[in-house]
Amino acid sequence: MKTLDLAKFLGEAPERLSLSDGIALAGKWIALEIYTPQTLPLRRIEALADTVEACVGQLHKRGLDPTNYEISRLPRPIPV
Repeated sequence: MKTLDLAKFLGEAPERLSLSDGIALAGKWIALEIYTPQTLPLRRIEALADTVEACVGQLHKRGLDPTNYEISRLPRPIPV
């Protein structure tokens, strides 16, 4: 089985993932910056991992404050 390089998805918008990437990443945890009128962040994946703890760890490694991020599970995409 081929190992998925999760780092290549950092900086991507979750809604712009291809169907095959969305299926491969389904169930993974992502961190997106929380919207505030002061930051107006782009919806970009800042951390991606198998667990919430690993997402938080990735944010810490990058010097980012995890309290500024929403961590949620990627759903399996529904083909249209």
